Amino acid sequence: MLPAIPLCVEWLDIRPNKGSEQGNFAAVGTMDPDIELWDLDLVDCMFPTAILGQNSRPATDAPLEPATKKKKRKAKKANASYHVDSVLSLAANRTHRHLLASASADKTTKLWDLNTCTAAHSYTHHTDKVCALAWHPTQASVLLSGSYDRTIVAADMRAPDTTVPRWGVESDVEQVRWDPHDENNFYVSTENGVLHCFDARQLPSTPEKSKAMWRLQAHEKSLSSFSINPTVPGFIATASVDRIVKLWNITDNGPSLVVSRDLGVGKVFSANFAPDDAVAFRLAVAGSKGAVQVWDTSTNRAVREAFAGRMRLPAGAEDVVERVVGVEVDDEVDEEEEEAEENGGEGGWESMEEE
Repeated sequence: MLPAIPLCVEWLDIRPNKGSEQGNFAAVGTMDPDIELWDLDLVDCMFPTAILGQNSRPATDAPLEPATKKKKRKAKKANASYHVDSVLSLAANRTHRHLLASASADKTTKLWDLNTCTAAHSYTHHTDKVCALAWHPTQASVLLSGSYDRTIVAADMRAPDTTVPRWGVESDVEQVRWDPHDENNFYVSTENGVLHCFDARQLPSTPEKSKAMWRLQAHEKSLSSFSINPTVPGFIATASVDRIVKLWNITDNGPSLVVSRDLGVGKVFSANFAPDDAVAFRLAVAGSKGAVQVWDTSTNRAVREAFAGRMRLPAGAEDVVERVVGVEVDDEVDEEEEEAEENGGEGGWESMEEE
């Protein structure tokens, strides 16, 4: 059982404290400041293998039992050793596999050494909650971070005391990603439903003077998630709490809408393309109804027409009916969401803004 509501999860392929051993683990960030590492190969596991934070405990051969009765958390000052507020984002370094970055509502970013399960460095690049992280695809020491202070930072984690390049956007950052097809470009989505594309080589003198390569009003509400297809260049999916998923074709002239769908998952919180070439057109989408849908976008005629020249489509794709596969929707969650909306609530979504 998790100690609090989960906010982020990241897959790890090494065993904590034993970097030479491969593993199958999930790092989970929650409303609590500790990060728990769970062994996915253990069925019905009750306790995490290791914990990163103030209650850090190194990995053992057996899952850890919970600590003694948890004391009520008091407001604490941010420090270099552990987070003191909710963990909002996690990013595993795929080159240096023993490194895990975490972003927190305590306004810090931390770099964890999974060989020792301790914080190697702590960074204070932002003045508000840090909510999004992404490692550079080729420069393994460069980490992109986004914050509620409406800035994005690209920092070399080997030089914690140097001045970092900083870009600004018009509202709170939701998600950041590097372009897997052009290592100089990165994307930022915001609470206002805008998707920005920046060239990391163009450094503004101040965040307010940032100039994006292009700016897209993709949704009218918060752009909670987006995904850049790792195999098909210029193929981007955006998702929003307006319940809509949109597919975009990015060319030299900028983005153009290909198709949009309401996949019936409620307010969309996550959308990701499959990482494997063989199923590159599959898009997994999840939302506030507790439902998950997998959309085979190659079965959509508009998608086939837009991207047929960039990648070989699956055999027979031109002859099939548009296909979406989903899990059974939790009717109880659906009813609770509708009731909350009728009463003026957010319906399954809670803002991180402080009252």
